[in-house]
Amino acid sequence: MRLNRNVAKGFTLLELLLVLATIATLAALLLPAIGRAKAKAQRPVCMNNLRQIGLGIRMYADDSGGAFPPPKNNGPPNAFVAYTKIMKGYLGASSEPAKLFACPADTFHWDYDEHAFVSQSLHLQSRYSYSSYAFNGGNFPMGKPPIVRWPGIAGQKLGSVKEPAKIVLVSEFPALLPYSWHQRAGTSGHFNNAQDMVGFVDGHVSFIKMYWDSSVTNAHYETWQYNPPAGYAYKWSGD
Repeated sequence: MRLNRNVAKGFTLLELLLVLATIATLAALLLPAIGRAKAKAQRPVCMNNLRQIGLGIRMYADDSGGAFPPPKNNGPPNAFVAYTKIMKGYLGASSEPAKLFACPADTFHWDYDEHAFVSQSLHLQSRYSYSSYAFNGGNFPMGKPPIVRWPGIAGQKLGSVKEPAKIVLVSEFPALLPYSWHQRAGTSGHFNNAQDMVGFVDGHVSFIKMYWDSSVTNAHYETWQYNPPAGYAYKWSGD
């Protein structure tokens, strides 16, 4: 009487290579989708941060004769981040770096000294007051005699803003240049239609495209230094 025996058959080298190739192909297809899903999940957190910060700025205005935080005469980046010291009193975010001022997508920033992207969060930098977010304070006085050269709403009365649903109140810092934490592209530090999260004077927050005029790069012009052409959802000047 003969006994039947099941003989286990192992993978051949060719079969193993085919399995590995299939896994690699699936990973290549899934990783971008996972990355997009992660980025999309970060936006509501950033949107909520900007809503709360915007509310804090409006609370400050209510206590200050209706005026937004005053302009700073020592230029960027302080003109855009000095407001955080005031806001922490209103929002209860006393620790640094405070979570409320940290965008979860903020994992790199443009370094002006290196003229390159740096793989460090902006909200971990003391120079930027540990904040991922910038107040629309580009209307600081500059020069001798000091004059206001660029748009902004620092020191402006809330009631005098003509288009509160279109005027930037606070935004992700990359919106000022612009680049984007949500769609990194290129190495120059600036590109047109970069998408950033922006909070407006009327309290709403949107993920919008920022206009960059590349024709004036030799003058080092950045997004915050001029209003965009018609068709864009924002303005820097409140008049």
